[in-house]
Amino acid sequence: MTKKVFVSGCYDMLHSGHVAFFEEAASYGDLYVGIGSDKTINELKARKTINSDAERLYMVKSLKTVKDAWINSGGGLLDFLNELNELKPDIFFVNADGHTAAKEALCKEHQIEYIVSKRIPHGNLPTRSTTSLRKECLIPYRIDLAGGWIDQPYVNKLAAGPVITICIEPDYEFNDRSGMSTSSRKKAIELWQTDIPDGDREKLAKTLFCFENPPGTKYISGSQDSLGIVMPGLNYLHYNNDYWPEKIESCIDNEYLAWIEQHIWMVPLYPRAASYDVLANTSIDKIGAELLSEAANKCWNAILSKDAVKTGKAITESFEAQIRMFPNMVNEDIMEQINLNKNEALGWKVSGAGGGGYLIFFSKTPVKNAIQIRIRR
Repeated sequence: MTKKVFVSGCYDMLHSGHVAFFEEAASYGDLYVGIGSDKTINELKARKTINSDAERLYMVKSLKTVKDAWINSGGGLLDFLNELNELKPDIFFVNADGHTAAKEALCKEHQIEYIVSKRIPHGNLPTRSTTSLRKECLIPYRIDLAGGWIDQPYVNKLAAGPVITICIEPDYEFNDRSGMSTSSRKKAIELWQTDIPDGDREKLAKTLFCFENPPGTKYISGSQDSLGIVMPGLNYLHYNNDYWPEKIESCIDNEYLAWIEQHIWMVPLYPRAASYDVLANTSIDKIGAELLSEAANKCWNAILSKDAVKTGKAITESFEAQIRMFPNMVNEDIMEQINLNKNEALGWKVSGAGGGGYLIFFSKTPVKNAIQIRIRR
């Protein structure tokens, strides 16, 4: 009996990457496709689709590899639940950037085989993604590798220290509220539409910081967000009792950036809930701030020495100092996912303020179901 294979996604601006994905999935059996509604995509990605769900459904159903397709009736990352229960597939097939622990656990609960795509393009065709084709926005994201929260004066007044950031090319459409500076990035899009303009990068970052935090703003977004997006490469941002760093060091040497790219592995979790409050139950003190500052400095020096073991250890120490002061950054589910992979990795943390987003592992070897990033040069 032919197996039933289920996939679910947006499939906006249908391209060869989608077709190759469907062909790979269909190699396991009859392929059924659940398509995210316009409403769901807007909630997850904080943007409208190029093509409506009705048009996307028409195109997907027209492909010879697709047995049947529909628009999912639910919402959120598991918008396909009703259809999954009705279809009862044998296999759930996902891309690496579409993998989540929640999907994997759901399949385990329903005894559905869970397979992550190798994302192999067809023949000699280039690897494609919808994000790479959306030419209207090439503005980067950012990852803070260590020292996050030191950019807030209520932390750096207790202990001066750095935040270490890397500027990330938008090869993936990272979920909204995922700790990748998506809020600052949306403000950058309002200012500059398609990409960071030419000019003095620090002045541009300060412009973005001021635009995002006008007079009267209740919660001031840390300046590592605007700097991390605008400043290419690897950045050392040293804070001392202020919102803006007193010293900025940048590294755009490909030797170091390529080395970092080889070691960073990101595992998707889920967007932070609207009700998430990382500032609840905080325990911010001088000891915690000093531990965070020390770990971030260790991370910078370890990267410049290209010492993978010390870099991973410093990233973990920074993360532990963060959750010592901001325990709401993690929950039981996030810690469980960290524990599943940490024995294979040199270091780990969550993206941004935690509460969801992505797990970031520093590892010499591939991490299961993880994606890798490119740093902007």
